[in-house]
Amino acid sequence: MIRPILTEIGIFLVPFAVYALFLAATRSGLFVQSSWPVTVVARLVLVALVLVIAGLVGLAHFSGAAPNSTYVPAHVVNGKLVPGTER
Repeated sequence: MIRPILTEIGIFLVPFAVYALFLAATRSGLFVQSSWPVTVVARLVLVALVLVIAGLVGLAHFSGAAPNSTYVPAHVVNGKLVPGTER
C-alpha cells in the first residue's frame, strides 16, 4: 500500500518540480522569494490536486480484480505453494 501513496506524493510534486526547472533554466532565481508568489503557488497546488485526483480515480478504476471475481489466496497443496488467483 505504500507504493501507491508514494506515487501520489510524487505526482503531487511534479508541477512544483517543473516550475523549479523552468526557473533554473531561465536563471530567474530559484531560491528567491519573489519567484514564488502566492498566486503561482496556489495555481501549482490546484494543478497538483487535479493530477492527484486523476491518479486516484485511475488507480481505483483500472486496478484490482474484475467485477464479480473471487480471490483465492495463496495456499499449500500437496506440499507445494500455489499462488493466489482470481476466479
